[in-house]
Amino acid sequence: MMYESSKKILVIEDDTVTRDLYLKGLEAKGFDMIGAQNGRAGIQQAQKSTPDLVICDITMPDMDGYSVLTTLRQDPVTAIIPFIFLTGSSTRSDIRKAMELGADDYLTKPSTLEELLRAIAIRLQKQANLQYWCAMKFEKAPKSVFTDDTTAIAGGVVVASDQEAPDREANIPSKSIFPSIPQLKEVFDFIEAHYHQGITLCDVALAVGYSPAYLTNRVARQTGETVNCWIVKRRMAGARFLLQNNNQTVEKIAKTLGYQDVSHFSRQFRQHHGLPPQAWRKQHQLVLQEQVKLW
Repeated sequence: MMYESSKKILVIEDDTVTRDLYLKGLEAKGFDMIGAQNGRAGIQQAQKSTPDLVICDITMPDMDGYSVLTTLRQDPVTAIIPFIFLTGSSTRSDIRKAMELGADDYLTKPSTLEELLRAIAIRLQKQANLQYWCAMKFEKAPKSVFTDDTTAIAGGVVVASDQEAPDREANIPSKSIFPSIPQLKEVFDFIEAHYHQGITLCDVALAVGYSPAYLTNRVARQTGETVNCWIVKRRMAGARFLLQNNNQTVEKIAKTLGYQDVSHFSRQFRQHHGLPPQAWRKQHQLVLQEQVKLW
């Protein structure tokens, strides 16, 4: 079986013969291989090359495999890279420690190339399944908050019928609240497309290919706000539009915006606007009606 050459694997192994054996064997199967002769060199290679998977020995001089894994898991850039231990120790305590530190698999030496290939295939397939699940989860857009063409004007306020058009995409107009930062366009585009589906930081991170910690730091550094803050801000913009432009209940609006708990929605709305949703609606619909009269 040949694998995509784009799949990059890092082998961290202090024994030259063993390291070269795996490097050549996996390269022959189509992988793009990188080798490191010790833990420190392995960490540097992982941070520099961001491989798709890491294979690491445990017993190495200066820095053992446990320390390598701990270091990689603490770095947002390398935190989500699948990690397989390959070691001569097979005690229950060693295996337990590896799993508690976040290892994805644990193979004991001597292991054949076929055993290693199966372990790699399982990890890469799981990663692919996770990405596919994420894509499928957000493929379907939510239902429209308006009917086909049955909006009406009542007292200067646009009122939507209680019926929905089940096959239409949600369309809650809003002037873009997101800053124009090219490096974060993919992040904000994803939030814009899916904010009404109950997304979280983890969903956004998975969609754009970063760890949640790294994405949080990156967005906060460039905008001064967290990813979750931007999700809430977009939902609040949608909430203002719906409260002011139709007569749906607060419960229905909360559900439309991806909230499972109307109390949670009401609390967030009050925190951002100083008023509960219903009170804000009455205040702003009255303002709009006065503006219409002036026109």
